[in-house]
This record gives sequence, structure tokens and C-alpha cells, in this order.
Amino acid sequence: MRYRRLGRLGREVSEVGYGMWGVAGGEGGWTGADDERGLTALQEAVDLGCTFFDTAWIYGRGHSERMLAEVLRANPDRGLTVATKVPPKDRRWPSTRDSRLEDVFPADHVRAYTERSLANLGVERIDLLQFHVWEDAWAEDPRWQRAVAGLRAEGLVGGIGISVNRWEPWNVLKTLRTGLVDAVQVIHNIFDQAPEDELLPLCEELDIAVIARVPFDEGTLTGTLTADSTWPQGDWRNSYFVPENLVPAVARADRLKELLPPGLTLPELALRFILDEPRIATVIPGMSSPKHVRANLAVSSLPALPAPLAAELKRHRWDRTPTEWSQ
Repeated sequence: MRYRRLGRLGREVSEVGYGMWGVAGGEGGWTGADDERGLTALQEAVDLGCTFFDTAWIYGRGHSERMLAEVLRANPDRGLTVATKVPPKDRRWPSTRDSRLEDVFPADHVRAYTERSLANLGVERIDLLQFHVWEDAWAEDPRWQRAVAGLRAEGLVGGIGISVNRWEPWNVLKTLRTGLVDAVQVIHNIFDQAPEDELLPLCEELDIAVIARVPFDEGTLTGTLTADSTWPQGDWRNSYFVPENLVPAVARADRLKELLPPGLTLPELALRFILDEPRIATVIPGMSSPKHVRANLAVSSLPALPAPLAAELKRHRWDRTPTEWSQ
């Protein structure tokens, strides 16, 4: 496993981290989650050198955080870095241009959920506390600024981050210039290359860590989906992969399969594309089984993609606009 600096926070973290959305399951999540298998997968990741774990209160309403607490207790000397997220008070993902800070992240709500996450994780300080949605119109509002300053001053958080709304990498730029944000989490993959336009250059300028999420485009870049794929009732993917999204996404993924060099899988190609971007601090694929952990973490040791292939992948950029189903 290779390691990279987490921006100005100065921590060294594994360049392949662990996205925990699919581990806990629960309402609004992914079906098929199993605690025993999930804990085994988490420990496997630690044993293979993964040190960055990204969770959120909403992942199982605290259950994902409590699972991670077990891993932290079992591995006190591994230098694990924990990132979690404060849910929007109005429970709307994503926020919209009409969302008001007082409805989404009032100061008492931010503090209350910070304290909940501290208790769930069994730690005295959260390494990186992230806002789970964001509007750049809030950048200069002193209310959130005072809230995070207080948490820092009390030593309850090590750094502050923002998880940017899907397909809106521009919706944080002004906030980053306040100097109060240490990390930004954004969708970045072969299809979603828009962060490279403005977000990544600004983060490099300001020494802000970039956490790349959704490296497999919620599954299409694993190469396992078809235009007829369905999921059990209650699985979040049923609401995301509506026909107008699933059909073109699968078609684009199928075209990528034609580019695969011998011995490289589509998931490996997808992760390697992200890791070949030096401005990314860590990528956080979702991993629900030890098999996925071993496959994804092994990509860190693979060589960079050949230059002609990397250039060809740039041509597969797909700029999309948020819709009712994109969440």
C-alpha cells in the first residue's frame, strides 16, 4: 500500500481508503449488508495497510460508526484516520439553491451530531468532520464558521471537511477560500472528471486534501451491471439507476471494456485512473466483503496506466447535471 499526505492536516493516509456506506446497510442504503462479513472486511483492510476510513452518521443511523469503533478498539496502534459526516438537519440529500443554513446545519445540530459521532466511534477527537451536503452561498455565514471554530478549539475535531453534492464540484470553491476547510470529498472517476477543471487546482493551491468518492460510478464502472439490472426492494440503487441513467451508463462502461489491456479488469482501470491523479489524497471505494477489499487495495501496487490509455480515458468524460434521481 502506498501512502499520501492528507493536505495541510499533515497526516499520512493510505491512497486507497475505505468508503463505509455499503457496510452498515439500513434505510436509504444498500441491501445485503452483514455485520460479521463487514467487520471481517474492515479488519482485512487494516491488515493490508488501509488507514483511512470514511463513514457518516446516516450510514445505518450510527451503526456504521459503531462498527468502525470495534475496528479502532482492535487496532489501537495502526494509526487509523477516521472521517465522518454531520447529516443535514432537514434530511435532504443533496441540498439545493433554496436550502437555508439554519435549516440544514444550525450550530446546535452540528454540535449534537459531533457528540453523537464521538460516542459512536468511541474516540475523544474525530480526525476529519465533514458536512454531508453543502451550498457555497453559505461560505461567509459566521454561524457555521463559529460552530467549527468552537469544535476545533475544544479539541473535538482535528479537521473540517465538506462532502460536495453530486456533480457540483464548483459548489464549494468560495468556501474553500475561507481557510476553514481542510478537506473536500467529491465524486471523481473516469466519467466524472469535472473536479479537474477548478476544484483540484484550487485544492492544490490551498493545500486542501481531496477525497475521491464513487470511483465505480455506483457500480457501472465495475462492469457487472446490465441495462436490465435490478435490486431488492429498499435498495438505494433502485432510485438512482432509473432507465435514463442505467442504460447510457452501462453502454459507456461497455465501451471502456474494449480498452482494457490484458490482465487488467475494469474496476482496476477505474481505480488506477484516479490514483494516477497526484492531487487526490485518497480514494474511497465501497467494500462490503474481504474479496472486494483485497482486489481494491491491490490496485495501489499496480503501475501507472500507459500514457496513450490514460489519454484515451480522458475522452470518456461525461458531464451530467443533477436531477431528481441523482441525489
